[in-house]
Amino acid sequence: MPDSRPFVSLATDFGDAYTSVCAGVIYTIVPDANVLVLSDEITPFGVREGAMLLRQSLPYLPVGVHVGIVDPGVGTPRLPVALVTGRGDVLVGPDNGLLVPAAGALGGVAAAHVLEDPAYRLPSVSASFHGRDVFSPAAAHIAAGVAVAGFGPAVEPMPLNVPAPAVAEGALTVPVLYTDRFGSLVLGAEPADLAAALGAPPGPGTPLDVAWTGPDGDARTARVPFAETFGGVPPGSALLWTDSSGWLGLAVNQGSAAEALGLAGATSITLRRVPVS
Repeated sequence: MPDSRPFVSLATDFGDAYTSVCAGVIYTIVPDANVLVLSDEITPFGVREGAMLLRQSLPYLPVGVHVGIVDPGVGTPRLPVALVTGRGDVLVGPDNGLLVPAAGALGGVAAAHVLEDPAYRLPSVSASFHGRDVFSPAAAHIAAGVAVAGFGPAVEPMPLNVPAPAVAEGALTVPVLYTDRFGSLVLGAEPADLAAALGAPPGPGTPLDVAWTGPDGDARTARVPFAETFGGVPPGSALLWTDSSGWLGLAVNQGSAAEALGLAGATSITLRRVPVS
């Protein structure tokens, strides 16, 4: 028999204690909720990283209310919002682009409303913990059956600020979306973008020149093969591969690409076809 308990997920950059407080607020308002902490380990202030986590993960979760909180603009005029998706989920969080990619993966934004009605907040709202005082109570009330339209006026949600990949003949320049806990860089481009730049999809072992700007402003380069799996290169060797979210990634087998290649702090990377000598 399907579980009739309302499902709520939480993804934050808060760490476990503050995220547990948010879960406690939800349970207090809707005690029969099934609350999953999807992650409390998003890199602090990493809006892009949080957005990609939600985009990659939420399609595999039950339809429900999903709270995403990476909110460096807390206390500023940025809006708290709820997005209703085509699949039927409701995404709750700050209007800073965090929720929009996940909404796209869940059938698109069907409606979006500002969370402004004080009846669905805690009695006292702090300047710095809207996860506890605004987002968690709103999520709980939505899970309990309150219509999103009742929270406030409709709004057009802000898109995530990520540069599009730039395709040129023989080269692809891509933004770095985030660096994961293994030190692998997840890039803002898909295999089709690389194939368009190279003129054909790269096969296993195809060498590529990687160029980026280091934190000291110096131009840096490395040569890396395309591989289908980490095991396609020896331990300690770098590779370009397609990660589980469908994005291109730059990694080191059993190591950290950020450390081994000196990629820490890189915001964009250019991949080039190696000239035939």
